[in-house]
Amino acid sequence: MMNTQKVQPNPAEGQAGGGFRWKVRYSVLSLIWIGWLFSFLDRMVISVALPFIGEEMQLDATMQGGILSAFFAGYALFQIPGGMLADKFGARKVMAVAIGWWSIFTSMTGFIFSYPALLVLRCLFGVGEGCFPGSSWKLIATYFPPKERGTATAIQSTVNTLGPAVASLVAAGIIAAFGWRTVFVTLGVPGIFIALAMYLYFRDNPKDHPAMTTEELAEIQAVEANPSAAALTKASLTFKQFLRKPILWQMVLIWFLFDITFWGFVSWLPSYLMKVRGFSLIKTGITGSIPFFVGAVGTVVGGYLSDRIKGQRKWLFVPNALIAGFFLYLTYTVPSADMAVVYQSISSFFMFLAMAAFWGLVMDTIPTHIMGASSGTVNFGGQVAGFISPFVMGYLIDSSGGSFDTAFVFLIIAMVASAVVALTVQQERSQTT
Repeated sequence: MMNTQKVQPNPAEGQAGGGFRWKVRYSVLSLIWIGWLFSFLDRMVISVALPFIGEEMQLDATMQGGILSAFFAGYALFQIPGGMLADKFGARKVMAVAIGWWSIFTSMTGFIFSYPALLVLRCLFGVGEGCFPGSSWKLIATYFPPKERGTATAIQSTVNTLGPAVASLVAAGIIAAFGWRTVFVTLGVPGIFIALAMYLYFRDNPKDHPAMTTEELAEIQAVEANPSAAALTKASLTFKQFLRKPILWQMVLIWFLFDITFWGFVSWLPSYLMKVRGFSLIKTGITGSIPFFVGAVGTVVGGYLSDRIKGQRKWLFVPNALIAGFFLYLTYTVPSADMAVVYQSISSFFMFLAMAAFWGLVMDTIPTHIMGASSGTVNFGGQVAGFISPFVMGYLIDSSGGSFDTAFVFLIIAMVASAVVALTVQQERSQTT
Protein backbone atom coordinates (compact mmCIF):
# COMPACT_ATOMS: atom_id res chain seq x y z
CA MET A 1 0.00 0.00 0.00
CA MET A 2 1.38 3.36 -1.04
CA ASN A 3 2.48 5.59 1.82
CA THR A 4 1.60 9.07 0.63
CA GLN A 5 1.84 10.56 4.10
CA LYS A 6 5.60 10.85 4.02
CA VAL A 7 5.61 13.41 1.21
CA GLN A 8 3.04 15.66 2.84
CA PRO A 9 3.55 18.17 5.64
CA ASN A 10 1.26 17.99 8.61
CA PRO A 11 -1.45 20.67 8.94
CA ALA A 12 0.51 22.73 11.45
CA GLU A 13 3.54 22.86 9.20
CA GLY A 14 1.40 23.85 6.20
CA GLN A 15 -0.16 26.69 8.12
CA ALA A 16 3.17 27.88 9.50
CA GLY A 17 4.69 28.04 6.04
CA GLY A 18 1.60 29.68 4.63
CA GLY A 19 1.90 27.49 1.53
CA PHE A 20 -1.00 26.23 -0.53
CA ARG A 21 -1.22 22.45 -0.94
CA TRP A 22 -3.26 20.94 -3.75
CA LYS A 23 -5.50 18.28 -2.28
CA VAL A 24 -7.29 15.27 -3.68
CA ARG A 25 -10.67 16.89 -3.15
CA TYR A 26 -9.66 19.76 -5.43
CA SER A 27 -8.92 17.30 -8.23
CA VAL A 28 -12.22 15.52 -7.56
CA LEU A 29 -14.08 18.83 -7.76
CA SER A 30 -12.23 19.80 -10.95
CA LEU A 31 -13.26 16.60 -12.70
CA ILE A 32 -16.84 16.96 -11.46
CA TRP A 33 -16.80 20.52 -12.80
CA ILE A 34 -15.66 19.33 -16.24
CA GLY A 35 -18.42 16.71 -16.25
CA TRP A 36 -21.02 19.34 -15.35
CA LEU A 37 -19.65 21.71 -18.00
CA PHE A 38 -20.21 19.17 -20.73
CA SER A 39 -23.61 18.27 -19.34
CA PHE A 40 -24.62 21.90 -19.86
CA LEU A 41 -22.87 22.18 -23.21
CA ASP A 42 -24.65 19.09 -24.48
CA ARG A 43 -28.06 20.21 -23.27
CA MET A 44 -27.81 23.95 -24.02
CA VAL A 45 -26.62 23.92 -27.64
CA ILE A 46 -30.19 22.98 -28.52
CA SER A 47 -31.24 26.52 -27.53
CA VAL A 48 -28.95 28.08 -30.13
CA ALA A 49 -29.79 25.44 -32.73
CA LEU A 50 -33.54 25.66 -32.09
CA PRO A 51 -34.38 28.39 -34.66
CA PHE A 52 -32.58 26.37 -37.35
CA ILE A 53 -34.20 23.09 -36.31
CA GLY A 54 -37.58 24.83 -36.30
CA GLU A 55 -36.99 26.24 -39.79
CA GLU A 56 -35.81 22.90 -41.23
CA MET A 57 -38.63 20.87 -39.68
CA GLN A 58 -41.22 23.66 -40.00
CA LEU A 59 -42.01 23.85 -36.28
CA ASP A 60 -43.84 26.68 -34.53
CA ALA A 61 -42.72 28.06 -31.13
CA THR A 62 -44.94 25.66 -29.18
CA MET A 63 -43.47 22.63 -30.96
CA GLN A 64 -39.96 23.99 -30.45
CA GLY A 65 -40.75 24.36 -26.75
CA GLY A 66 -41.76 20.69 -26.82
CA ILE A 67 -38.23 19.76 -27.91
CA LEU A 68 -36.81 21.60 -24.92
CA SER A 69 -39.37 20.06 -22.58
CA ALA A 70 -38.74 16.50 -23.85
CA PHE A 71 -35.26 16.60 -22.35
CA PHE A 72 -36.67 17.54 -18.96
CA ALA A 73 -39.17 14.69 -19.02
CA GLY A 74 -36.31 12.18 -18.84
CA TYR A 75 -34.08 14.45 -16.76
CA ALA A 76 -36.68 15.05 -14.07
CA LEU A 77 -37.85 11.43 -13.86
CA PHE A 78 -34.35 10.13 -13.15
CA GLN A 79 -33.25 12.70 -10.55
CA ILE A 80 -34.41 10.60 -7.59
CA PRO A 81 -33.61 7.14 -9.05
CA GLY A 82 -30.17 8.42 -10.05
CA GLY A 83 -29.52 9.68 -6.52
CA MET A 84 -30.76 6.42 -5.00
CA LEU A 85 -28.44 4.46 -7.28
CA ALA A 86 -25.52 6.63 -6.15
CA ASP A 87 -26.38 6.03 -2.48
CA LYS A 88 -26.60 2.27 -3.08
CA PHE A 89 -23.87 1.52 -5.62
CA GLY A 90 -21.59 4.55 -5.28
CA ALA A 91 -21.32 7.84 -7.14
CA ARG A 92 -18.29 6.73 -9.15
CA LYS A 93 -20.06 4.12 -11.29
CA VAL A 94 -23.27 6.08 -11.67
CA MET A 95 -21.50 9.25 -12.85
CA ALA A 96 -19.32 7.38 -15.38
CA VAL A 97 -22.27 5.50 -16.88
CA ALA A 98 -24.44 8.63 -16.94
CA ILE A 99 -21.91 10.68 -18.90
CA GLY A 100 -21.25 7.87 -21.35
CA TRP A 101 -25.01 7.42 -21.90
CA TRP A 102 -25.87 11.06 -22.58
CA SER A 103 -22.78 11.59 -24.77
CA ILE A 104 -23.97 8.88 -27.14
CA PHE A 105 -27.41 10.47 -27.41
CA THR A 106 -25.85 13.90 -27.91
CA SER A 107 -24.09 12.70 -31.04
CA MET A 108 -27.19 10.86 -32.24
CA THR A 109 -29.16 14.13 -32.20
CA GLY A 110 -27.26 15.23 -35.28
CA PHE A 111 -28.66 12.30 -37.29
CA ILE A 112 -32.37 12.83 -36.52
CA PHE A 113 -34.72 14.06 -39.27
CA SER A 114 -38.11 13.40 -37.67
CA TYR A 115 -39.79 15.56 -35.02
CA PRO A 116 -41.27 12.60 -33.04
CA ALA A 117 -37.90 10.81 -33.13
CA LEU A 118 -36.20 13.98 -31.90
CA LEU A 119 -38.62 14.16 -28.94
CA VAL A 120 -37.88 10.53 -27.98
CA LEU A 121 -34.13 10.97 -28.34
CA ARG A 122 -34.07 14.16 -26.24
CA CYS A 123 -36.03 12.36 -23.53
CA LEU A 124 -33.53 9.46 -23.49
CA PHE A 125 -30.70 11.99 -23.45
CA GLY A 126 -32.31 13.49 -20.35
CA VAL A 127 -32.41 10.08 -18.64
CA GLY A 128 -28.60 9.92 -18.71
CA GLU A 129 -28.15 13.47 -17.46
CA GLY A 130 -30.76 12.89 -14.74
CA CYS A 131 -28.55 10.31 -13.02
CA PHE A 132 -25.63 12.74 -12.74
CA PRO A 133 -26.59 15.56 -10.28
CA GLY A 134 -27.34 13.51 -7.16
CA SER A 135 -24.13 11.55 -7.67
CA SER A 136 -22.02 14.68 -8.00
CA TRP A 137 -23.45 16.32 -4.86
CA LYS A 138 -22.95 13.09 -2.94
CA LEU A 139 -19.29 13.02 -3.98
CA ILE A 140 -18.82 16.67 -2.95
CA ALA A 141 -20.41 15.94 0.44
CA THR A 142 -18.12 12.91 0.78
CA TYR A 143 -14.85 14.66 -0.08
CA PHE A 144 -15.40 18.12 1.43
CA PRO A 145 -15.73 19.05 5.12
CA PRO A 146 -18.97 20.88 6.05
CA LYS A 147 -17.26 24.29 6.27
CA GLU A 148 -16.22 24.09 2.59
CA ARG A 149 -19.29 22.51 0.99
CA GLY A 150 -21.09 25.75 0.16
CA THR A 151 -18.06 27.11 -1.67
CA ALA A 152 -17.35 23.77 -3.38
CA THR A 153 -20.96 23.50 -4.56
CA ALA A 154 -20.86 27.09 -5.80
CA ILE A 155 -17.70 26.39 -7.81
CA GLN A 156 -19.39 23.34 -9.31
CA SER A 157 -22.50 25.45 -9.98
CA THR A 158 -20.58 27.98 -12.06
CA VAL A 159 -21.25 25.60 -14.94
CA ASN A 160 -24.91 26.65 -14.69
CA THR A 161 -23.72 29.94 -16.12
CA LEU A 162 -20.52 29.06 -17.97
CA GLY A 163 -22.21 26.10 -19.67
CA PRO A 164 -24.82 28.23 -21.46
CA ALA A 165 -22.20 30.91 -22.15
CA VAL A 166 -19.72 28.52 -23.74
CA ALA A 167 -22.56 26.67 -25.49
CA SER A 168 -23.72 29.94 -27.03
CA LEU A 169 -20.25 30.71 -28.38
CA VAL A 170 -19.40 27.17 -29.51
CA ALA A 171 -22.78 26.44 -31.06
CA ALA A 172 -22.95 29.74 -32.91
CA GLY A 173 -19.49 29.22 -34.42
CA ILE A 174 -20.03 25.60 -35.47
CA ILE A 175 -23.56 26.18 -36.79
CA ALA A 176 -22.41 29.18 -38.83
CA ALA A 177 -19.60 27.13 -40.38
CA PHE A 178 -21.03 23.61 -40.66
CA GLY A 179 -24.74 23.62 -39.79
CA TRP A 180 -26.66 22.66 -36.65
CA ARG A 181 -26.21 18.90 -36.96
CA THR A 182 -22.42 19.01 -36.73
CA VAL A 183 -22.45 20.69 -33.31
CA PHE A 184 -24.26 17.72 -31.74
CA VAL A 185 -22.11 15.06 -33.40
CA THR A 186 -18.94 16.84 -32.27
CA LEU A 187 -19.89 17.54 -28.64
CA GLY A 188 -20.79 13.93 -27.88
CA VAL A 189 -17.20 12.72 -28.25
CA PRO A 190 -15.41 14.32 -25.22
CA GLY A 191 -17.95 12.88 -22.78
CA ILE A 192 -16.70 9.33 -23.39
CA PHE A 193 -13.20 10.30 -22.25
CA ILE A 194 -14.56 12.20 -19.24
CA ALA A 195 -16.54 9.13 -18.18
CA LEU A 196 -13.40 6.99 -18.36
CA ALA A 197 -11.37 9.52 -16.36
CA MET A 198 -13.99 9.62 -13.61
CA TYR A 199 -14.16 5.86 -13.34
CA LEU A 200 -10.38 5.57 -13.08
CA TYR A 201 -9.78 8.48 -10.68
CA PHE A 202 -12.76 8.60 -8.33
CA ARG A 203 -13.24 6.44 -5.25
CA ASP A 204 -16.53 6.28 -3.37
CA ASN A 205 -14.71 6.44 -0.03
CA PRO A 206 -11.91 9.03 0.32
CA LYS A 207 -9.82 6.67 2.44
CA ASP A 208 -9.59 4.31 -0.56
CA HIS A 209 -8.10 6.95 -2.84
CA PRO A 210 -4.40 6.17 -3.51
CA ALA A 211 -3.39 9.85 -3.36
CA MET A 212 -5.23 10.62 -0.11
CA THR A 213 -3.09 11.66 2.86
CA THR A 214 -3.96 11.11 6.50
CA GLU A 215 -3.93 14.88 7.02
CA GLU A 216 -6.51 15.52 4.31
CA LEU A 217 -8.61 12.57 5.45
CA ALA A 218 -8.69 14.05 8.95
CA GLU A 219 -9.87 17.38 7.50
CA ILE A 220 -12.65 15.68 5.57
CA GLN A 221 -13.83 13.68 8.55
CA ALA A 222 -13.75 16.63 10.96
CA VAL A 223 -17.17 17.22 12.53
CA GLU A 224 -18.10 20.88 12.59
CA ALA A 225 -20.54 22.36 15.07
CA ASN A 226 -23.37 22.06 12.58
CA PRO A 227 -26.56 21.15 14.47
CA SER A 228 -28.58 20.36 11.38
CA ALA A 229 -26.42 17.95 9.39
CA ALA A 230 -24.44 16.62 12.36
CA ALA A 231 -27.50 15.82 14.45
CA LEU A 232 -29.34 14.22 11.56
CA THR A 233 -26.34 12.10 10.67
CA LYS A 234 -25.92 10.89 14.26
CA ALA A 235 -29.55 9.84 14.24
CA SER A 236 -28.88 7.79 11.08
CA LEU A 237 -31.84 9.42 9.40
CA THR A 238 -33.09 7.39 6.44
CA PHE A 239 -34.21 8.84 3.13
CA LYS A 240 -37.74 7.67 3.86
CA GLN A 241 -37.69 9.55 7.18
CA PHE A 242 -36.23 12.65 5.56
CA LEU A 243 -39.11 12.67 3.08
CA ARG A 244 -41.37 13.58 6.01
CA LYS A 245 -39.30 16.67 6.89
CA PRO A 246 -41.06 19.95 5.85
CA ILE A 247 -37.75 21.60 4.95
CA LEU A 248 -37.15 19.07 2.15
CA TRP A 249 -40.40 20.01 0.42
CA GLN A 250 -39.80 23.69 1.01
CA MET A 251 -36.49 23.31 -0.81
CA VAL A 252 -38.18 21.36 -3.61
CA LEU A 253 -40.75 24.14 -4.09
CA ILE A 254 -38.15 26.92 -3.95
CA TRP A 255 -36.04 25.18 -6.57
CA PHE A 256 -39.09 24.48 -8.75
CA LEU A 257 -40.06 28.16 -8.80
CA PHE A 258 -36.47 29.36 -9.21
CA ASP A 259 -35.89 27.01 -12.13
CA ILE A 260 -39.06 28.19 -13.87
CA THR A 261 -37.15 31.45 -14.26
CA PHE A 262 -33.74 29.90 -14.85
CA TRP A 263 -34.77 27.50 -17.60
CA GLY A 264 -37.04 30.00 -19.29
CA PHE A 265 -34.22 32.56 -19.18
CA VAL A 266 -31.64 30.13 -20.53
CA SER A 267 -33.74 28.26 -23.09
CA TRP A 268 -35.30 31.22 -24.88
CA LEU A 269 -32.58 33.88 -24.56
CA PRO A 270 -30.98 33.16 -27.99
CA SER A 271 -34.35 33.23 -29.75
CA TYR A 272 -35.27 36.46 -27.94
CA LEU A 273 -32.06 38.19 -29.00
CA MET A 274 -32.43 37.11 -32.63
CA LYS A 275 -36.18 37.57 -33.09
CA VAL A 276 -36.95 40.58 -30.86
CA ARG A 277 -33.67 42.46 -30.62
CA GLY A 278 -32.63 41.69 -34.19
CA PHE A 279 -29.19 40.24 -33.41
CA SER A 280 -27.36 38.11 -35.96
CA LEU A 281 -26.35 34.55 -35.13
CA ILE A 282 -22.75 35.52 -34.33
CA LYS A 283 -23.78 38.58 -32.31
CA THR A 284 -26.26 36.39 -30.42
CA GLY A 285 -23.47 33.94 -29.65
CA ILE A 286 -21.25 36.70 -28.26
CA THR A 287 -23.75 38.94 -26.46
CA GLY A 288 -25.86 35.99 -25.34
CA SER A 289 -22.86 34.61 -23.45
CA ILE A 290 -22.18 37.81 -21.47
CA PRO A 291 -24.98 37.40 -18.86
CA PHE A 292 -23.77 33.90 -18.09
CA PHE A 293 -20.14 34.88 -17.61
CA VAL A 294 -21.36 37.57 -15.20
CA GLY A 295 -23.56 34.96 -13.54
CA ALA A 296 -20.51 32.76 -12.94
CA VAL A 297 -18.99 35.56 -10.86
CA GLY A 298 -22.24 35.88 -8.93
CA THR A 299 -22.24 32.14 -8.23
CA VAL A 300 -18.76 32.16 -6.71
CA VAL A 301 -19.52 35.27 -4.67
CA GLY A 302 -22.73 33.67 -3.44
CA GLY A 303 -20.96 30.47 -2.39
CA TYR A 304 -18.26 32.39 -0.54
CA LEU A 305 -20.78 34.54 1.34
CA SER A 306 -23.03 31.56 1.98
CA ASP A 307 -20.32 29.66 3.86
CA ARG A 308 -19.84 32.68 6.10
CA ILE A 309 -23.44 33.17 7.14
CA LYS A 310 -24.41 29.55 7.81
CA GLY A 311 -27.76 29.39 9.54
CA GLN A 312 -28.86 32.54 7.71
CA ARG A 313 -28.60 31.44 4.10
CA LYS A 314 -32.19 32.30 3.23
CA TRP A 315 -31.44 35.97 3.94
CA LEU A 316 -28.85 35.83 1.19
CA PHE A 317 -31.25 34.12 -1.19
CA VAL A 318 -34.38 36.26 -0.75
CA PRO A 319 -33.14 39.81 -1.54
CA ASN A 320 -30.96 38.67 -4.42
CA ALA A 321 -33.81 36.73 -6.01
CA LEU A 322 -36.02 39.83 -5.82
CA ILE A 323 -33.32 42.06 -7.33
CA ALA A 324 -32.88 39.53 -10.16
CA GLY A 325 -36.61 39.70 -10.89
CA PHE A 326 -36.54 43.50 -11.01
CA PHE A 327 -33.73 43.61 -13.56
CA LEU A 328 -35.44 40.90 -15.59
CA TYR A 329 -38.39 43.30 -15.85
CA LEU A 330 -36.08 46.05 -17.08
CA THR A 331 -34.62 43.64 -19.66
CA TYR A 332 -37.74 43.37 -21.79
CA THR A 333 -39.08 46.89 -21.21
CA VAL A 334 -35.95 48.90 -22.10
CA PRO A 335 -35.98 50.22 -25.72
CA SER A 336 -32.22 49.82 -26.27
CA ALA A 337 -31.03 46.37 -27.31
CA ASP A 338 -27.61 46.99 -25.78
CA MET A 339 -29.16 48.02 -22.45
CA ALA A 340 -31.27 44.87 -22.56
CA VAL A 341 -28.03 42.86 -22.51
CA VAL A 342 -26.76 45.00 -19.61
CA TYR A 343 -29.91 44.38 -17.59
CA GLN A 344 -29.82 40.67 -18.45
CA SER A 345 -26.29 40.56 -17.11
CA ILE A 346 -27.18 42.32 -13.85
CA SER A 347 -30.20 40.06 -13.40
CA SER A 348 -27.98 37.04 -14.04
CA PHE A 349 -25.45 38.13 -11.39
CA PHE A 350 -28.06 38.34 -8.63
CA MET A 351 -29.97 35.28 -9.85
CA PHE A 352 -26.94 33.03 -9.61
CA LEU A 353 -25.75 34.58 -6.36
CA ALA A 354 -29.13 33.55 -4.94
CA MET A 355 -28.75 30.09 -6.47
CA ALA A 356 -25.42 29.56 -4.69
CA ALA A 357 -27.00 30.53 -1.37
CA PHE A 358 -29.82 28.06 -1.97
CA TRP A 359 -27.53 25.11 -2.68
CA GLY A 360 -25.46 26.02 0.37
CA LEU A 361 -28.67 25.49 2.34
CA VAL A 362 -29.26 22.14 0.63
CA MET A 363 -25.73 20.87 1.30
CA ASP A 364 -25.87 22.10 4.89
CA THR A 365 -29.21 20.46 5.65
CA ILE A 366 -28.98 17.00 4.07
CA PRO A 367 -26.88 14.27 5.76
CA THR A 368 -24.10 12.89 3.58
CA HIS A 369 -25.29 9.27 3.66
CA ILE A 370 -28.59 10.20 1.97
CA MET A 371 -27.25 13.11 -0.08
CA GLY A 372 -27.72 11.36 -3.43
CA ALA A 373 -31.43 10.60 -3.12
CA SER A 374 -32.31 13.73 -1.13
CA SER A 375 -30.49 16.24 -3.34
CA GLY A 376 -31.94 14.40 -6.33
CA THR A 377 -35.39 14.99 -4.85
CA VAL A 378 -34.69 18.72 -4.55
CA ASN A 379 -33.35 18.85 -8.08
CA PHE A 380 -36.38 16.92 -9.30
CA GLY A 381 -38.49 19.97 -8.45
CA GLY A 382 -36.25 22.13 -10.59
CA GLN A 383 -36.35 19.79 -13.54
CA VAL A 384 -40.14 19.56 -13.45
CA ALA A 385 -39.90 23.32 -13.85
CA GLY A 386 -37.50 22.76 -16.73
CA PHE A 387 -40.12 20.60 -18.41
CA ILE A 388 -42.91 23.13 -17.87
CA SER A 389 -41.13 26.44 -18.44
CA PRO A 390 -39.89 26.16 -22.06
CA PHE A 391 -43.24 24.78 -23.22
CA VAL A 392 -45.25 27.49 -21.41
CA MET A 393 -42.86 30.14 -22.73
CA GLY A 394 -43.40 28.89 -26.29
CA TYR A 395 -47.17 28.91 -25.81
CA LEU A 396 -47.14 32.45 -24.38
CA ILE A 397 -45.00 33.67 -27.27
CA ASP A 398 -47.32 32.10 -29.85
CA SER A 399 -50.48 33.38 -28.14
CA SER A 400 -48.99 36.90 -27.99
CA GLY A 401 -48.25 36.98 -31.71
CA GLY A 402 -44.50 36.57 -31.23
CA SER A 403 -44.16 38.98 -28.31
CA PHE A 404 -41.99 37.85 -25.39
CA ASP A 405 -43.56 40.27 -22.87
CA THR A 406 -46.01 37.88 -21.21
CA ALA A 407 -43.31 35.19 -21.15
CA PHE A 408 -41.03 37.51 -19.20
CA VAL A 409 -43.84 38.33 -16.76
CA PHE A 410 -44.26 34.58 -16.21
CA LEU A 411 -40.55 34.29 -15.30
CA ILE A 412 -40.62 37.27 -12.95
CA ILE A 413 -43.66 35.97 -11.05
CA ALA A 414 -41.92 32.62 -10.52
CA MET A 415 -38.74 34.28 -9.21
CA VAL A 416 -40.67 36.45 -6.73
CA ALA A 417 -42.67 33.40 -5.59
CA SER A 418 -39.44 31.48 -4.88
CA ALA A 419 -38.32 34.30 -2.57
CA VAL A 420 -41.67 34.26 -0.77
CA VAL A 421 -41.45 30.51 -0.13
CA ALA A 422 -37.85 30.91 1.08
CA LEU A 423 -39.13 33.23 3.80
CA THR A 424 -41.04 30.27 5.31
CA VAL A 425 -37.87 28.19 5.77
CA GLN A 426 -36.81 27.90 9.41
CA GLN A 427 -33.17 28.39 10.19
CA GLU A 428 -31.01 25.29 10.01
CA ARG A 429 -30.54 25.17 13.75
CA SER A 430 -34.17 24.24 14.15
CA GLN A 431 -33.91 21.19 11.91
CA THR A 432 -32.42 18.83 14.50
CA THR A 433 -35.51 16.96 15.57
